[in-house]
Amino acid sequence: MPVRFGISIFLLFIQLCLTAQLVSPDAVSTRYTSYPSAPGTRDQIFIYCNSSAVQKGSLSALIPGNRAPSDFAWYRWSTSTGSFSIAAKTETGVRSSSLDNLDSGGYRVIISGGYDTIMTAWIVFDEAPFVSAKLMNPMKHCNYVALSGTASATVSSFGYSDPLDGSALSLSNEVTFLWSSVPESSIPYPSLELDPKIFTPPLADVVYTLRVNTLGCSSSDTIDYKSIHVKADFTLDPVKGEAPLEVTISDKSVRADVYEWDFGDDTISSLDNPLMHTYYKPGEYTILLRVESDRHCIDSVRSAKIIVEPSALAIPNVFSPDGDGYNDRFMVDSRSLRYLTMNVFSRSGRKVYGFSGEGERLKEWTGWDGNINNSSIKAAPGLYFYIIRAYGWDDIRYDSKEYRGFVYLYR
Repeated sequence: MPVRFGISIFLLFIQLCLTAQLVSPDAVSTRYTSYPSAPGTRDQIFIYCNSSAVQKGSLSALIPGNRAPSDFAWYRWSTSTGSFSIAAKTETGVRSSSLDNLDSGGYRVIISGGYDTIMTAWIVFDEAPFVSAKLMNPMKHCNYVALSGTASATVSSFGYSDPLDGSALSLSNEVTFLWSSVPESSIPYPSLELDPKIFTPPLADVVYTLRVNTLGCSSSDTIDYKSIHVKADFTLDPVKGEAPLEVTISDKSVRADVYEWDFGDDTISSLDNPLMHTYYKPGEYTILLRVESDRHCIDSVRSAKIIVEPSALAIPNVFSPDGDGYNDRFMVDSRSLRYLTMNVFSRSGRKVYGFSGEGERLKEWTGWDGNINNSSIKAAPGLYFYIIRAYGWDDIRYDSKEYRGFVYLYR
């Protein structure tokens, strides 16, 4: 298979080299004729733009490099005679010949001598299309951007003729358009709708461009759009934990001027960034943020679920008050507690430590340091019995027998 493929490419290359060519390097596009009297004949139609720097057309005819120099006779189409009867240029003994400063019309080159062929082409000068782009009521629509475009082409007789019977033919003046933007944003059906509405409006300023093309000649118009749209957005951390759960809120809203927070627990706020909110009761919550811009555009967003679990009471079973900074005190994690009472007893039933507190006192509590009743007398190593009664912020009560237990003091 690789060998056959290589041979095919080589044969195609030879075939192309053996064919004369008629080209127009400065043309913006190429179309082809459709002669009713000769359906199988397709001559080239080279399109030029009147608005471009090139105001005249040109043609170049070339013969294959392995052929002897030939004679080139150029003729122009005559509308009066209906034939290529106007002599334009003759060159002899050359491999290529060019015809410059050409107006719209038909041209034929007859090559003879070393290589014999006849080639025909038409040159057409097209007018640049008309294009206009604008915003529809740019300061009134908060939920979408409405663009309006106008695209049209000058109706011209892009004429060519049937060389066999001289009948006049016309070339269809195709008009296409395309909307684009920088930075890139979503434009629905950019090549199908001249008046698109963008329902995902950009939050940043955008330059919209409408480009219209007809037969390769194009024009464009731009719109500098200043965004007025607002977006509600924020992040949460954490979104799961035991009561009381402190949730950090980071506002990510764009172009918001007025805020309304609904935390889902019967509390609201109008701060632009409340930073933190505490959930005291177990359950599932969502936060709803509604924002409004200075142009009264409104947006809202609701968070994913925030899961607040029942508060738990974690009690260690050993501690070692040796000053190494590790397990030096016997205490429970009071972060989720609103009220705590703890009494510690020796095996003989003697009370060696007691604490009762809530609010700030509970927050400042550092636990039992291993000294008897907050004195300087150290309790002996061994097993001690505790009784804990506590209330969580979610009103859970910790006074069942499972919160009576033993802790071992090591020294």
